Amino acid sequence: MAVEEKIEALLAQMTLDEKIGQMTQVRHFDDVSVEDIQTKFIGSVIHTQGPLPGVDAAAWQDKFNAFQRQALSTRLGIPLIFGVDAVHGQNTYEGATIFPHNIGLGAANNAELVEKAATITAIESKATGFNWVFSPCVAIPFNEKWGRVYEAFSESTDITTQLTKASVKGHQGPNGNSGVMATAKHFIGDGSTDYGVEGGNTTLSEEEVMKRLLPPYQGAIEAGIASIMASFNTLHEVPMHAHKELLTGLLKETLGFQGILVSDWKAYSRFGQNAIINAGVDVVMAVDGDLDMFQEGVKKGVLEGEIPEERIDDAVRRILRQKFRFGVFDNPFPDKSLIQKIGIPEHRAVAKQAVRESLVLLKNENNILPLKKSSKIVVVGAFAHNSGLQSGGWTVNWQGTEENYAGATTILEGIQRLAGQEVIYDMDGSATVEDADVAIVVVGEKPYAEFFGDIGGEMNLFQLTLTEDHQQYIQTYAAKGIPTVVVMISGRPLVVTDQINLSDAFVAAWLPGSEGDGIAEVLFGQFDFKGKLPHSWPKSIADFDGKYGPNYWDTSITPLFPIGFGLTYR
Repeated sequence: MAVEEKIEALLAQMTLDEKIGQMTQVRHFDDVSVEDIQTKFIGSVIHTQGPLPGVDAAAWQDKFNAFQRQALSTRLGIPLIFGVDAVHGQNTYEGATIFPHNIGLGAANNAELVEKAATITAIESKATGFNWVFSPCVAIPFNEKWGRVYEAFSESTDITTQLTKASVKGHQGPNGNSGVMATAKHFIGDGSTDYGVEGGNTTLSEEEVMKRLLPPYQGAIEAGIASIMASFNTLHEVPMHAHKELLTGLLKETLGFQGILVSDWKAYSRFGQNAIINAGVDVVMAVDGDLDMFQEGVKKGVLEGEIPEERIDDAVRRILRQKFRFGVFDNPFPDKSLIQKIGIPEHRAVAKQAVRESLVLLKNENNILPLKKSSKIVVVGAFAHNSGLQSGGWTVNWQGTEENYAGATTILEGIQRLAGQEVIYDMDGSATVEDADVAIVVVGEKPYAEFFGDIGGEMNLFQLTLTEDHQQYIQTYAAKGIPTVVVMISGRPLVVTDQINLSDAFVAAWLPGSEGDGIAEVLFGQFDFKGKLPHSWPKSIADFDGKYGPNYWDTSITPLFPIGFGLTYR
């Protein structure tokens, strides 16, 4: 029997409750019991911040297997799918390979490398029990004040589109269904809100939206993307989750998207309840208390004629289609043999290559780089020896971690490995060091995710410049007359014009992930710099006086460095 025939046969047998169940995504542990999977006909589960499924990957698989057995014991035996925010590797599992965040991959601009990284992410996600990842983010950031700039590849539509296609292919496998379900997010306008506010209002014209923001989604659909996630932002004050013209009219009808349109967190209660279903949302994250409200509200909506049952049937068809496509009916349980592949050297070698190719050299006065092994080196700053700080948000925890985590190497460890003599480590810039040949000062932003990273937003925890402490590290060593190389760890370009002027060399290292020693390999000249800026680089705070920061298409603001800039040794 053909897949579509199987879908229709199942659909014909389903009650309204079973259909709504397939549209329901819950967070395990906090929101439901194992028994709820069977009684509420749950269709999918998301793992995110909260209690871990177990102490190791085998225990994670066992926990998900218990859920799956409940799903398979229902009348129709429709299996669950398990989703995770694996945005730069399987970043919820400590010990997995963690790649540079997408902004770094955008700097590398190597589609083959992006595909390899996504392939490895799929393997390590499947090894921990997942078959659906909420990646890649294909936003086009217009303002560095946005707290999710690092989740996107570039401000360039062309770069983003090409790397999106590679990411989808890597995640989903060369034949389109042997990996995990990928998700393009967040549709549409999330990175181009006015003043860079997460979930804010996007006022770009329809022409600009179609020209600048839509192509990555078109590329994802052409590549066979399994799902697309709706965005928190509004477009001309209309919530995207309730924007039927774009969700159904554009995505599903005009562009022919056949996959699952999934909501973002708590979208049902946040954006109009049944309005988001009628707009085209197929799977709802019914989390944090939304479960009963969602299931009861949608059922009432159908029975009272507010929601056409054909809309429900369309959603269920799309869900079942992907479950059949990715073999979940035939192989509902994870493969234990994959566990041994988590964080293996072959995977870390690809991540280290991504680190090396992502680095952008902004300044190299008097050829201070590459470092000489004979040099007496002092390394400055806590960021130099902390894998959590170098990895950013969505690493082990939602908001990242400020501690070292399993399997990672730090920048300092890489320098120590390659240096010809003992390296001095000055963690807080207070050491008495006067005779070093070179100081490597590692500075940057502490980890953040989503609205916590917005500059000037409701949390307002971050700024467009380095902290005073980090600025002082650079000033201290420059004042000593010691040649100073600055390595900046950040999720976005920052206003560091004065610090660039003070330094002898300046490297934008983005958020490199678990393989920090890859930075040292480039600093010592084992590899040349390849990275090019994926964003225009601001010269002053005044660059952000308007809705947006400097962008390659906006000639009204002259950046300090244009998109595509990057020096090399040769």
